[in-house]
Amino acid sequence: MATFLYKLGRLAFRRRHFVALIWVALLTLAGVGAASAPAAGTTSFSIPGTEAQKAFDLLEQRFPGMSADGATARVVFKAPDGQKMTDAGNKATVEDTVKELSDGSEVASVADPYTAQAVSKDGTVAYASVKYDVSGMELQDSSRDALEDVAQDARDAGLTVEIGGDALQTVPHTGATEIIGIGVAAVVLVITFGSLIAAGLPLLTALIGVGIGISTITALASTLELGSTTSTLAMMIGLAVGIDYALFIVSRYRAELAEGREREEAAGRAVGTAGSAVVFAGLTVVIALVGLSVVNIPMLTKMGIAAAGTVVIAVLIALTMIPALLGYAGKKVQPAGKKSRWLGGKRAAKKAASGSEAGRPAKPNLGTRWASFVVRRPIAILLLGVVGLGAAAIPATSLELGLGDDGSQPTSTTQRRAYDLLSDGFGPGFNGPLMVVVDAQGSGDPDAAFKQVGDDIKGIKNVVAVTPATPNKAGDTATITVIPDAKPSSVTTEDLVHAIRDKGAEVKADTDATVLVTGSTAMNIDVSEKLNDALLPYLALVVGLAFLLLIVVFRSILVPLKAALGFLLSVMAALGAVVAVFQWGWFAGLLGVEETGPVMSMMPIFMVGVVFGLAMDYEVFLVTRMREAYVHGEKPSQAVVTGFKYGARVVSAAAVIMMAVFAGFIGSSESMVKMIGFGLAIAVFFDAFVVRMAIVPAVLALLGKKAWWLPKWLDRALPNVDVEGEGLRTDAEAKGSEDPDEDRALVRA
Repeated sequence: MATFLYKLGRLAFRRRHFVALIWVALLTLAGVGAASAPAAGTTSFSIPGTEAQKAFDLLEQRFPGMSADGATARVVFKAPDGQKMTDAGNKATVEDTVKELSDGSEVASVADPYTAQAVSKDGTVAYASVKYDVSGMELQDSSRDALEDVAQDARDAGLTVEIGGDALQTVPHTGATEIIGIGVAAVVLVITFGSLIAAGLPLLTALIGVGIGISTITALASTLELGSTTSTLAMMIGLAVGIDYALFIVSRYRAELAEGREREEAAGRAVGTAGSAVVFAGLTVVIALVGLSVVNIPMLTKMGIAAAGTVVIAVLIALTMIPALLGYAGKKVQPAGKKSRWLGGKRAAKKAASGSEAGRPAKPNLGTRWASFVVRRPIAILLLGVVGLGAAAIPATSLELGLGDDGSQPTSTTQRRAYDLLSDGFGPGFNGPLMVVVDAQGSGDPDAAFKQVGDDIKGIKNVVAVTPATPNKAGDTATITVIPDAKPSSVTTEDLVHAIRDKGAEVKADTDATVLVTGSTAMNIDVSEKLNDALLPYLALVVGLAFLLLIVVFRSILVPLKAALGFLLSVMAALGAVVAVFQWGWFAGLLGVEETGPVMSMMPIFMVGVVFGLAMDYEVFLVTRMREAYVHGEKPSQAVVTGFKYGARVVSAAAVIMMAVFAGFIGSSESMVKMIGFGLAIAVFFDAFVVRMAIVPAVLALLGKKAWWLPKWLDRALPNVDVEGEGLRTDAEAKGSEDPDEDRALVRA
C-alpha cells in the first residue's frame, strides 16, 4: 500500500492543476445539486419490528385519510386568576380561536375544548387539539405564523395561551460556537506548524470536503428523507477528521523536507507513510459509522452512512489534494523545526547566524521527555490513568435513557410552558397519552372485543382515564386513548405500556383480537429498548472488525487488544461525564443546558460507534510510528520514545482540534446535537490525553517485545500492507538511487 500511495502522492504533486480542478468541479457539481434540489420533505421516524410501529402501520391501512403522521398542536388556554374557562367571555374567545384555526389551508381538524371535554376539572385550563395534513417539517411557515397569530389574539383578550406539539418544530441552529471551534482549530494549526500557509492547508481541504459532503446530503435529502440532524452530524465528523488527516500528512511532509528530500519526493513519502495510517484510521471510522445500520433504525442508519461518506471524502482529499496544494505552496511550507518569518523564524535565523546556539545539544521535545518519563514509571502511570477514568465513569452507573419531549424543552419555550399547563390542569400523564389499537378483523364479535379491552385497561394500576373505543368505518379496528398518571418519560409509564401489552395477550386468547400500543410515548419506549438490545451485538461487530483490521496494520495481537480495552475505558468515562452534565446538572449552566433529564436513548450506541472510530485514529497514528521504529531495529522501550518524539505533538494538536470542532456544536439549539457535541469532545479528551498519551505507552513499556508478538502461522497468512513504508526504500534502490544512505534515512523518518 505504501508504494501505491507514494506514487499517488507524487502524481498529485506533479499534476496539481488537474487534481485541484477535479475537486473544485466536484464541489461545484455538489453545490449546484444542492441549490437545485427540492426542499427536504418528511423525515419519517420508523422503527421496524417494534409493536408501536406495527400499530402505526395498521392505522395507515385501516384509517385512510387519518394523517397519522401529520403535525399536531395543542393550543392550551388558562383563565385569569379568579376566572374559569367556562365563563362566557373566555368561552367566546376560545370559540373564536377554534374558528380561526379551522380556516388554515393545511389544517385537517380542530377539536373544540367544550365539545371534546378538554376542560380541566377546576375549570381553569382548556386546550384545543389541531391536526394538520402534513408533517411538522413539511408545514409551511404561513401555517406556523397563523397558529402563533391566533394564539396572540387570544392573549390580547386576557387569556394565557401556550402552544405544544410538533407543529412549531423548526430546523435547529448550531450557533456562533461552531465558528469559534473552527477558529480554535486554526490557532492550533498555526502553533503546530509555525506557518500560516501550512496551517491553512488542512483547514482549506477540510472545508472543501465538508462542502462536498453537506451539499451532496442536501441534494439527496428529499429523495432519501434525510433529516437536519444528518447533515449536522456529517459536518461535525467531516470537519474533525478532515482537519486531522490533512494535519498528519502535512506534518510528515515537513519532516521529510527536514531530512533533505526534494519537495516532490517528500510529498510522495508523506502520502506513502502517513497516508497509509490515514487510510486505516479512516476505515475504522467508516466501519463504526456504517455499523450503526445493524440497529435497524432507518434514521440512525442514514446518519451513520452520511457521516461515513464525509469521512471517505476526507481521506481521498488528504491523499490527493494535500500533495497538490503542497505543490502550489512550494517553499512557503518550511521543513519541520522552521517557522515563517512572521512567526519568529527571522529571529531564530539571526540566533543561528550569530552562533549563540552553537555547541549546545539539541533539547528533547516535550513528547520525548514525556514518553521517557512514562517508560521509567509505567506501573504508576497505568494505575493513575485507569483509576482516573474509572472515577469519571462512576456517574454512568445511574444512566437513565429516554427520548426528549416537550417536558425536556427549556422553560423559556412555549412548548414547555404548554406542557406544564397541561400537567397542572390534567395531570402529568396527559402529556403522554397512549394509543391502543385493537385489530378485531379475526374476531367473531369485534364490539365485544373493543369493550373487553377498554374494561381490562381500566383495571390496570396507574391509569387515570380510558376513552371509549373509536372504530373505523369497516368496524374491524378501533382506537382507545389511555391517560397514564405519570409523566411520559417515567418508569411508571414504561411499566404501564408493558402491562397493557400483557393484557393484550389475554384478550387475544379470549377474542382472537390483537391489541397494540402506540403513540409517541410508546414509540420512545420501544426505541430505547431496541437500542439497548442492539448495543452489545453492535459493539461486538464494530470492535471485532476493527480488531482484525488493526492486527493487519500492527501485525500484533496484544496491541489491538490494548487499543480496544483502552477505548472501553474512555467511552465509559465519557458517558459518565454526559450523565453528570445532562442528567445530574453539573456545570449545566456553563454549557447552556437549560433542562436536565434522561440521556437520549441513542447516545450510548452512537458514542460507542463514533468514539471507537476516532479513538482508533490516534492509536493508528501514534503506534505506527512506534512500530516503524521497532521494525527498524530499536528496542521496544526506545521505540515508544521515538514514536512520541515524532507523533505526540501532532496527535495532541489533532486531538485539540477535534475537541474544538465538537465543542463548537454545544451551542446548538437542538438538545441531541448539543449532547453529541459535548459527549464526543470529552471522549476525545479522555482517549487522546489519558488513554493514548499515558496508558498506551505505559502498557507497551511493560509488555516489551511481547507487544509485537504474532504467531508465525498468522504472520504468514496476513497480507503485508506495509504501513511503515519499508517498500519505499526497496523501490528507491530498484530505481538506482544515487544515495542509498539517504533512502535509509527516509524509511527511518
